[in-house]
Amino acid sequence: MNPVPVWAANTRLPGLLHGLTDSAVHADSTLPGWSRGHVLAHLAGVAAALTRQVEYALEGRRIEPYDGGRPARDAAIAANAGNPAADLVETALASASSFDRALAKIGDDDWDRAVVYREGTVADVVLAYWREIEIHSTDLRLGYTPATWVPEFADHLLTFTSYRAPDDVQVVLRADDGHVWTWGSGTPVEVGGARNDLAAWAAGRTPVGSLTGDLPELKPYS
Repeated sequence: MNPVPVWAANTRLPGLLHGLTDSAVHADSTLPGWSRGHVLAHLAGVAAALTRQVEYALEGRRIEPYDGGRPARDAAIAANAGNPAADLVETALASASSFDRALAKIGDDDWDRAVVYREGTVADVVLAYWREIEIHSTDLRLGYTPATWVPEFADHLLTFTSYRAPDDVQVVLRADDGHVWTWGSGTPVEVGGARNDLAAWAAGRTPVGSLTGDLPELKPYS
């Protein structure tokens, strides 16, 4: 597995957050009910959670992503979202750096080590972090949009999100460049558009451009 995309995303983050003021950090993100502060608090928390998934796995141990589970995760986001911009940015960047350091420790024989997160592997954790940092960077409304995603990330999202296909529906995603992804089985429904717009919709985000077809209601993104 190539960790370069994750490092590239983390390298982008300081520039994206540079100069963020208290008023800006407490303005709305693209996520209903969440400010930019909520997004940054979540990015810091999920980076810390996934970092320890890697670190424990490298020691041959397994641990829950969050002490106290989802309720503790949600409480931490709510508690920290109102912090000053400088604190939120510092914590988010520090957590991203911690993940980078954990990433650098992964050897060729470590990618299949088991983790608690989604009952997966170290490789799954790295891909999860890539999704978190890329998607939530667009949620911040700071100029980084789904249109900016590299094709490899759009491809990953369009494969990963196949579980969102409604029951008894076959969703055919047809990109303008000729690539096609097929989810599920049943009554076929075709959705067309730019690859990155399809990926944004697949991840529950608003596409930059328009999509064609009768868009089905997808199962929740998780």
